[in-house]
Amino acid sequence: MKLLAFAATSSIHSINKAVVAYATHLIEDGSTDDVTVETLDLNDYEMPTYTVDRENADGIPQQAQDFYAKIGEADAVLISFAEHNGFYTSAYKNLFDWTSRIDTKVYQDTPAVLFASSPGPGGGGNVLNTAVMSGQFFGYDVKASLSIPSFHENFDMPTGTISNPELDEQFRTALSTLVAI
Repeated sequence: MKLLAFAATSSIHSINKAVVAYATHLIEDGSTDDVTVETLDLNDYEMPTYTVDRENADGIPQQAQDFYAKIGEADAVLISFAEHNGFYTSAYKNLFDWTSRIDTKVYQDTPAVLFASSPGPGGGGNVLNTAVMSGQFFGYDVKASLSIPSFHENFDMPTGTISNPELDEQFRTALSTLVAI
């Protein structure tokens, strides 16, 4: 199985990148399945802001085509969403907008586990709900989703693990919908 993982943010110190790193660690070290994990960095997919005029003039950038191809090669996707003003980050939204011009079903009916986290008690719940609800329209089959609220109270950065036992169990259960861990 090939798993594609990424945090839907361009921040180099993102807490959602820590969530993805923990998930991929659990999968790589604890899965009984034969799993190859590829972790993407959205900074590698930076493009001009999407406009139909830019698309008509220049076509779809190679970065969007590469992102779409990566998804097409994956058997499953794991995403942790950062929340900016209750919605997707501009880096993710722009990549998504460009890629959706290749195919509205950006995720090509790929099974997915979705996470979100934030320092506050909402845990990125707004963006996570948006991602879950829109999944059917954009081609990912959401197997599980989980918000990690109050990140700094529930995640131990020095060890890179979820410190809240109940939340950690929910996290592992969500991951197990894709691979045995």
